[in-house]
Amino acid sequence: MTIHLTDAELLARLVAFDTTSRNSNHPLADFLCGYLERPGVRIVRNLSADGLKTNVVVWIGPEPEGDRRGLVLSGHMDVVPADEEGWRSDPFTLTDEGDRWVARGSCDMKGFLAVAANLAAEARTASWRAPLALVFTYDEEVGTLGAKRLTESFPEAASLPRNAIIGEPTSLRVARAHKGHFKMRATLHGVSAHSGYPHLGVNAIEPAGRVIAALAHLRRELEGERVANRELFPEVPFVPLNVGTVHGGSAINVVPDRCVVELGVRPLPGIPSEELAERVSRAVREAASPFEPEIELLSDSPPLLLDEGAPIHRHLCGLVGQSAGASVSFATDAGWLQRLGMDCAIFGPGSIEVAHKTNEHLPKDELAAARGLLERTIRHFCEEE
Repeated sequence: MTIHLTDAELLARLVAFDTTSRNSNHPLADFLCGYLERPGVRIVRNLSADGLKTNVVVWIGPEPEGDRRGLVLSGHMDVVPADEEGWRSDPFTLTDEGDRWVARGSCDMKGFLAVAANLAAEARTASWRAPLALVFTYDEEVGTLGAKRLTESFPEAASLPRNAIIGEPTSLRVARAHKGHFKMRATLHGVSAHSGYPHLGVNAIEPAGRVIAALAHLRRELEGERVANRELFPEVPFVPLNVGTVHGGSAINVVPDRCVVELGVRPLPGIPSEELAERVSRAVREAASPFEPEIELLSDSPPLLLDEGAPIHRHLCGLVGQSAGASVSFATDAGWLQRLGMDCAIFGPGSIEVAHKTNEHLPKDELAAARGLLERTIRHFCEEE
Protein backbone atom coordinates (compact mmCIF):
# COMPACT_ATOMS: atom_id res chain seq x y z
CA MET A 1 0.00 0.00 0.00
CA THR A 2 1.54 3.30 -1.08
CA ILE A 3 -1.14 5.77 0.09
CA HIS A 4 -0.07 7.59 3.26
CA LEU A 5 -2.83 8.69 5.63
CA THR A 6 -2.83 11.32 8.34
CA ASP A 7 -3.02 10.05 11.91
CA ALA A 8 -6.74 10.86 12.07
CA GLU A 9 -7.41 9.22 8.69
CA LEU A 10 -5.53 6.11 9.75
CA LEU A 11 -7.38 6.04 13.06
CA ALA A 12 -10.66 6.14 11.14
CA ARG A 13 -9.57 3.14 9.09
CA LEU A 14 -8.48 1.21 12.20
CA VAL A 15 -11.66 1.74 14.21
CA ALA A 16 -13.76 0.67 11.22
CA PHE A 17 -12.49 -2.89 11.77
CA ASP A 18 -14.67 -4.55 14.40
CA THR A 19 -11.90 -6.25 16.34
CA THR A 20 -14.04 -7.11 19.34
CA SER A 21 -12.25 -10.06 20.91
CA ARG A 22 -14.99 -12.49 19.84
CA ASN A 23 -13.98 -11.80 16.20
CA SER A 24 -10.87 -12.67 14.23
CA ASN A 25 -8.37 -9.81 13.95
CA HIS A 26 -6.97 -11.01 10.60
CA PRO A 27 -8.68 -8.29 8.52
CA LEU A 28 -7.08 -5.53 10.60
CA ALA A 29 -3.73 -7.34 10.65
CA ASP A 30 -3.87 -7.68 6.85
CA PHE A 31 -4.54 -3.96 6.50
CA LEU A 32 -1.69 -2.94 8.82
CA CYS A 33 0.76 -5.29 7.13
CA GLY A 34 -0.17 -3.87 3.75
CA TYR A 35 0.05 -0.31 5.00
CA LEU A 36 3.54 -0.82 6.44
CA GLU A 37 5.02 -3.02 3.74
CA ARG A 38 7.92 -1.47 1.83
CA PRO A 39 11.54 -2.34 1.03
CA GLY A 40 13.62 -2.65 4.18
CA VAL A 41 10.66 -3.40 6.44
CA ARG A 42 10.31 -6.93 7.79
CA ILE A 43 6.88 -8.10 8.90
CA VAL A 44 6.27 -11.33 10.79
CA ARG A 45 2.98 -12.83 11.96
CA ASN A 46 2.70 -14.91 15.13
CA LEU A 47 -0.51 -16.94 14.93
CA SER A 48 -2.66 -18.10 17.80
CA ALA A 49 -2.75 -21.85 18.38
CA ASP A 50 -6.04 -22.16 16.46
CA GLY A 51 -4.92 -19.78 13.71
CA LEU A 52 -7.93 -17.49 14.16
CA LYS A 53 -5.92 -14.57 15.59
CA THR A 54 -2.47 -13.17 15.00
CA ASN A 55 0.15 -10.96 16.56
CA VAL A 56 2.06 -8.72 14.15
CA VAL A 57 5.74 -7.83 14.62
CA VAL A 58 7.29 -5.22 12.34
CA TRP A 59 11.03 -4.46 12.18
CA ILE A 60 12.29 -1.15 10.77
CA GLY A 61 15.91 -0.06 10.50
CA PRO A 62 19.11 -1.99 11.24
CA GLU A 63 19.07 -5.69 12.01
CA PRO A 64 18.79 -6.39 15.76
CA GLU A 65 22.03 -7.13 17.57
CA GLY A 66 22.87 -8.86 20.82
CA ASP A 67 22.89 -5.61 22.79
CA ARG A 68 19.12 -5.22 22.18
CA ARG A 69 19.36 -1.50 21.44
CA GLY A 70 16.45 0.32 19.83
CA LEU A 71 12.81 0.72 20.74
CA VAL A 72 9.55 -1.26 20.81
CA LEU A 73 6.16 0.40 20.39
CA SER A 74 3.47 -2.06 21.42
CA GLY A 75 -0.31 -2.06 21.47
CA HIS A 76 -3.24 -4.42 21.17
CA MET A 77 -5.52 -4.62 18.16
CA ASP A 78 -8.64 -5.93 19.93
CA VAL A 79 -11.38 -3.86 21.56
CA VAL A 80 -14.16 -4.55 24.05
CA PRO A 81 -17.74 -4.94 22.76
CA ALA A 82 -19.81 -1.87 21.86
CA ASP A 83 -23.17 -3.47 22.61
CA GLU A 84 -24.29 -1.04 25.31
CA GLU A 85 -26.97 1.57 24.66
CA GLY A 86 -26.35 5.31 24.54
CA TRP A 87 -23.91 5.67 21.64
CA ARG A 88 -24.46 8.98 19.87
CA SER A 89 -22.99 7.59 16.65
CA ASP A 90 -21.93 4.31 15.07
CA PRO A 91 -19.22 3.01 17.45
CA PHE A 92 -17.18 1.69 14.52
CA THR A 93 -17.22 4.97 12.60
CA LEU A 94 -14.79 7.66 13.78
CA THR A 95 -16.88 10.72 14.64
CA ASP A 96 -15.57 14.26 14.99
CA GLU A 97 -16.99 15.93 18.11
CA GLY A 98 -14.95 19.12 18.02
CA ASP A 99 -12.06 18.53 20.43
CA ARG A 100 -12.27 14.75 20.37
CA TRP A 101 -12.52 11.67 18.19
CA VAL A 102 -15.31 9.28 19.22
CA ALA A 103 -15.38 5.54 18.42
CA ARG A 104 -14.91 2.19 20.08
CA GLY A 105 -11.15 1.71 20.39
CA SER A 106 -10.28 5.35 19.67
CA CYS A 107 -8.77 5.64 23.15
CA ASP A 108 -8.05 1.99 23.96
CA MET A 109 -5.94 1.84 21.95
CA LYS A 110 -6.12 2.41 18.22
CA GLY A 111 -5.08 6.06 18.56
CA PHE A 112 -1.67 4.87 19.73
CA LEU A 113 -1.58 2.23 16.97
CA ALA A 114 -2.27 4.88 14.32
CA VAL A 115 0.55 7.14 15.50
CA ALA A 116 3.00 4.25 15.90
CA ALA A 117 2.19 2.84 12.46
CA ASN A 118 2.50 6.22 10.76
CA LEU A 119 5.82 7.02 12.45
CA ALA A 120 7.10 3.66 11.24
CA ALA A 121 5.76 4.28 7.72
CA GLU A 122 7.41 7.73 7.61
CA ALA A 123 10.75 6.62 9.06
CA ARG A 124 13.93 7.38 7.15
CA THR A 125 16.39 4.96 8.64
CA ALA A 126 19.66 5.71 6.83
CA SER A 127 21.16 7.31 9.95
CA TRP A 128 19.65 4.89 12.46
CA ARG A 129 21.96 2.91 14.70
CA ALA A 130 19.29 0.63 16.18
CA PRO A 131 15.93 -0.81 15.07
CA LEU A 132 12.36 0.18 15.79
CA ALA A 133 9.96 -2.71 16.34
CA LEU A 134 6.17 -2.57 16.36
CA VAL A 135 4.50 -5.31 18.40
CA PHE A 136 0.75 -5.41 17.81
CA THR A 137 -1.06 -8.11 19.80
CA TYR A 138 -4.42 -9.86 19.84
CA ASP A 139 -6.84 -10.56 22.72
CA GLU A 140 -5.33 -8.28 25.34
CA GLU A 141 -8.82 -7.42 26.53
CA VAL A 142 -9.67 -11.02 27.44
CA GLY A 143 -6.48 -11.85 29.33
CA THR A 144 -3.36 -10.65 27.44
CA LEU A 145 -3.53 -13.87 25.43
CA GLY A 146 -1.60 -12.57 22.41
CA ALA A 147 1.32 -11.31 24.48
CA LYS A 148 1.47 -14.62 26.33
CA ARG A 149 1.47 -16.46 23.00
CA LEU A 150 4.31 -14.24 21.76
CA THR A 151 6.50 -15.11 24.75
CA GLU A 152 5.86 -18.81 24.26
CA SER A 153 6.01 -19.31 20.51
CA PHE A 154 7.92 -16.51 18.78
CA PRO A 155 11.62 -17.43 18.53
CA GLU A 156 12.72 -13.87 17.71
CA ALA A 157 10.94 -12.36 20.71
CA ALA A 158 14.08 -12.56 22.82
CA SER A 159 15.92 -10.33 20.33
CA LEU A 160 13.39 -7.48 20.43
CA PRO A 161 14.80 -4.18 21.70
CA ARG A 162 14.95 -3.86 25.47
CA ASN A 163 13.27 -0.45 25.72
CA ALA A 164 9.52 -0.62 25.17
CA ILE A 165 6.46 1.60 25.34
CA ILE A 166 3.10 -0.05 25.87
CA GLY A 167 0.70 2.58 24.58
CA GLU A 168 -2.27 2.06 26.89
CA PRO A 169 -4.21 5.25 27.68
CA THR A 170 -2.48 7.10 30.53
CA SER A 171 -3.26 10.68 29.45
CA LEU A 172 0.42 10.85 28.42
CA ARG A 173 1.67 10.23 31.96
CA VAL A 174 4.38 7.65 32.56
CA ALA A 175 3.48 4.52 34.54
CA ARG A 176 6.05 1.95 35.63
CA ALA A 177 3.91 -0.48 37.61
CA HIS A 178 0.60 -2.25 37.46
CA LYS A 179 -1.12 -5.12 39.19
CA GLY A 180 -1.68 -8.42 37.47
CA HIS A 181 -5.03 -10.06 36.90
CA PHE A 182 -5.78 -13.75 36.82
CA LYS A 183 -9.23 -15.24 36.34
CA MET A 184 -10.54 -18.52 37.73
CA ARG A 185 -13.69 -20.59 37.41
CA ALA A 186 -15.12 -23.04 39.94
CA THR A 187 -17.85 -25.41 38.73
CA LEU A 188 -20.03 -27.34 41.18
CA HIS A 189 -21.80 -30.43 39.82
CA GLY A 190 -25.04 -31.85 41.22
CA VAL A 191 -27.92 -33.98 39.95
CA SER A 192 -31.03 -32.56 38.29
CA ALA A 193 -34.51 -33.52 39.52
CA HIS A 194 -38.05 -32.20 39.86
CA SER A 195 -38.16 -29.87 42.86
CA GLY A 196 -41.19 -31.78 44.16
CA TYR A 197 -38.92 -34.81 44.54
CA PRO A 198 -35.70 -33.23 45.84
CA HIS A 199 -34.42 -36.53 47.24
CA LEU A 200 -33.87 -37.65 43.66
CA GLY A 201 -31.47 -34.80 42.95
CA VAL A 202 -28.43 -32.99 44.35
CA ASN A 203 -28.54 -29.19 44.49
CA ALA A 204 -25.35 -27.64 43.05
CA ILE A 205 -26.20 -24.08 44.11
CA GLU A 206 -26.09 -24.76 47.84
CA PRO A 207 -22.37 -25.70 47.97
CA ALA A 208 -21.70 -22.83 45.57
CA GLY A 209 -23.16 -20.53 48.20
CA ARG A 210 -20.63 -21.84 50.72
CA VAL A 211 -17.88 -21.29 48.15
CA ILE A 212 -18.93 -17.66 47.64
CA ALA A 213 -18.92 -17.09 51.40
CA ALA A 214 -15.44 -18.61 51.66
CA LEU A 215 -14.17 -16.39 48.86
CA ALA A 216 -15.61 -13.35 50.62
CA HIS A 217 -13.67 -14.39 53.74
CA LEU A 218 -10.48 -14.77 51.69
CA ARG A 219 -11.09 -11.35 50.14
CA ARG A 220 -11.19 -9.79 53.60
CA GLU A 221 -7.98 -11.62 54.55
CA LEU A 222 -6.20 -10.26 51.49
CA GLU A 223 -7.38 -6.74 52.19
CA GLY A 224 -5.80 -6.90 55.64
CA GLU A 225 -2.38 -8.18 54.54
CA ARG A 226 0.55 -5.77 54.25
CA VAL A 227 2.25 -6.84 51.05
CA ALA A 228 5.36 -5.75 49.14
CA ASN A 229 5.06 -2.75 46.79
CA ARG A 230 1.79 -1.64 48.39
CA GLU A 231 3.09 1.95 48.45
CA LEU A 232 2.84 1.99 44.64
CA PHE A 233 -0.94 1.57 44.85
CA PRO A 234 -2.13 3.98 47.56
CA GLU A 235 -5.80 3.78 46.59
CA VAL A 236 -5.93 -0.03 46.80
CA PRO A 237 -2.74 -1.17 48.62
CA PHE A 238 -3.71 -4.84 48.74
CA VAL A 239 -4.62 -7.78 46.49
CA PRO A 240 -8.27 -7.38 45.38
CA LEU A 241 -10.42 -10.48 44.90
CA ASN A 242 -13.71 -10.09 43.06
CA VAL A 243 -16.43 -12.71 42.60
CA GLY A 244 -17.64 -11.49 39.24
CA THR A 245 -20.25 -13.93 37.92
CA VAL A 246 -22.45 -16.74 39.24
CA HIS A 247 -24.50 -18.95 36.93
CA GLY A 248 -26.66 -21.85 38.06
CA GLY A 249 -30.01 -23.49 37.64
CA SER A 250 -32.55 -23.53 34.84
CA ALA A 251 -35.91 -23.05 36.56
CA ILE A 252 -37.39 -22.56 40.02
CA ASN A 253 -39.00 -26.00 39.97
CA VAL A 254 -35.83 -27.86 38.96
CA VAL A 255 -33.09 -29.00 41.32
CA PRO A 256 -29.99 -27.37 39.78
CA ASP A 257 -27.32 -29.77 38.57
CA ARG A 258 -24.63 -27.16 37.94
CA CYS A 259 -23.41 -23.85 39.32
CA VAL A 260 -20.44 -21.85 38.06
CA VAL A 261 -18.60 -19.19 40.05
CA GLU A 262 -16.05 -16.96 38.27
CA LEU A 263 -13.63 -14.62 39.98
CA GLY A 264 -10.64 -12.39 39.39
CA VAL A 265 -7.60 -11.67 41.56
CA ARG A 266 -5.13 -8.81 41.06
CA PRO A 267 -1.69 -9.56 42.53
CA LEU A 268 0.78 -6.77 43.21
CA PRO A 269 4.30 -6.96 41.73
CA GLY A 270 6.37 -9.47 43.65
CA ILE A 271 3.45 -11.71 44.61
CA PRO A 272 3.45 -15.00 42.65
CA SER A 273 0.11 -15.69 40.99
CA GLU A 274 0.62 -19.40 41.63
CA GLU A 275 0.54 -18.89 45.40
CA LEU A 276 -2.63 -16.82 45.27
CA ALA A 277 -4.32 -19.27 42.89
CA GLU A 278 -3.54 -22.10 45.31
CA ARG A 279 -5.09 -20.14 48.19
CA VAL A 280 -8.22 -19.63 46.12
CA SER A 281 -8.35 -23.30 45.12
CA ARG A 282 -7.91 -24.44 48.73
CA ALA A 283 -10.68 -22.14 49.95
CA VAL A 284 -13.03 -23.42 47.22
CA ARG A 285 -12.29 -27.10 47.87
CA GLU A 286 -12.70 -26.81 51.63
CA ALA A 287 -15.98 -24.90 51.37
CA ALA A 288 -17.44 -27.24 48.74
CA SER A 289 -16.66 -30.49 50.57
CA PRO A 290 -17.86 -33.22 50.16
CA PHE A 291 -18.46 -31.95 46.62
CA GLU A 292 -15.41 -32.04 44.34
CA PRO A 293 -15.41 -28.75 42.43
CA GLU A 294 -13.86 -28.39 39.00
CA ILE A 295 -11.37 -25.49 39.25
CA GLU A 296 -9.89 -23.80 36.17
CA LEU A 297 -7.39 -21.00 35.61
CA LEU A 298 -8.91 -19.07 32.71
CA SER A 299 -6.16 -16.50 32.10
CA ASP A 300 -3.17 -14.95 33.82
CA SER A 301 -1.87 -11.42 33.19
CA PRO A 302 1.29 -10.89 35.29
CA PRO A 303 1.97 -7.65 37.18
CA LEU A 304 4.58 -5.12 36.05
CA LEU A 305 7.35 -3.34 37.90
CA LEU A 306 9.87 -1.24 35.94
CA ASP A 307 13.00 0.03 37.67
CA GLU A 308 12.97 3.81 38.08
CA GLY A 309 16.49 3.96 36.63
CA ALA A 310 15.58 2.20 33.38
CA PRO A 311 16.54 4.35 30.36
CA ILE A 312 13.03 4.30 28.88
CA HIS A 313 11.57 5.44 32.21
CA ARG A 314 14.08 8.26 32.68
CA HIS A 315 13.63 9.42 29.09
CA LEU A 316 9.82 9.56 29.15
CA CYS A 317 9.67 11.23 32.56
CA GLY A 318 12.11 13.84 31.28
CA LEU A 319 10.02 14.44 28.16
CA VAL A 320 6.81 15.15 30.05
CA GLY A 321 8.37 16.78 33.13
CA GLN A 322 7.34 14.01 35.47
CA SER A 323 9.45 13.54 38.58
CA ALA A 324 8.60 9.87 39.11
CA GLY A 325 6.66 7.13 37.40
CA ALA A 326 3.14 6.33 38.51
CA SER A 327 1.16 3.11 38.68
CA VAL A 328 -2.06 2.05 36.98
CA SER A 329 -4.73 -0.29 38.29
CA PHE A 330 -5.25 -2.33 35.14
CA ALA A 331 -3.19 -5.15 33.65
CA THR A 332 -1.44 -4.83 30.28
CA ASP A 333 0.67 -6.82 27.82
CA ALA A 334 3.74 -5.44 29.62
CA GLY A 335 3.38 -8.12 32.28
CA TRP A 336 4.28 -10.76 29.70
CA LEU A 337 6.68 -8.69 27.60
CA GLN A 338 8.87 -7.95 30.61
CA ARG A 339 9.53 -11.69 30.81
CA LEU A 340 11.39 -11.31 27.52
CA GLY A 341 13.87 -9.03 29.29
CA MET A 342 12.14 -5.87 28.09
CA ASP A 343 11.92 -2.66 30.12
CA CYS A 344 8.27 -1.67 29.65
CA ALA A 345 6.79 1.75 30.38
CA ILE A 346 3.03 2.35 30.09
CA PHE A 347 2.47 5.59 28.16
CA GLY A 348 -0.18 6.64 25.69
CA PRO A 349 -2.85 9.18 24.72
CA GLY A 350 -6.38 9.07 26.08
CA SER A 351 -7.85 8.42 29.51
CA ILE A 352 -8.58 4.99 30.91
CA GLU A 353 -11.65 6.56 32.52
CA VAL A 354 -13.45 6.65 29.16
CA ALA A 355 -12.12 3.33 27.84
CA HIS A 356 -14.69 0.50 27.70
CA LYS A 357 -17.52 3.04 28.01
CA THR A 358 -20.25 4.36 25.74
CA ASN A 359 -18.96 7.15 23.46
CA GLU A 360 -15.32 6.27 24.13
CA HIS A 361 -13.21 9.16 22.88
CA LEU A 362 -9.69 10.42 22.34
CA PRO A 363 -8.77 14.12 22.74
CA LYS A 364 -7.35 15.50 19.49
CA ASP A 365 -4.64 17.44 21.32
CA GLU A 366 -3.38 14.28 23.00
CA LEU A 367 -3.20 12.43 19.70
CA ALA A 368 -1.11 15.29 18.28
CA ALA A 369 1.09 15.46 21.39
CA ALA A 370 1.67 11.70 21.32
CA ARG A 371 3.10 11.99 17.80
CA GLY A 372 5.71 14.56 18.85
CA LEU A 373 6.70 12.70 22.01
CA LEU A 374 7.01 9.35 20.26
CA GLU A 375 8.94 10.91 17.38
CA ARG A 376 11.50 12.29 19.85
CA THR A 377 11.67 8.94 21.61
CA ILE A 378 12.34 7.08 18.37
CA ARG A 379 15.16 9.50 17.54
CA HIS A 380 16.66 9.06 21.01
CA PHE A 381 16.68 5.25 21.02
CA CYS A 382 17.13 4.49 17.31
CA GLU A 383 19.36 7.36 16.08
CA GLU A 384 21.28 8.82 19.00
CA GLU A 385 22.19 5.73 21.01
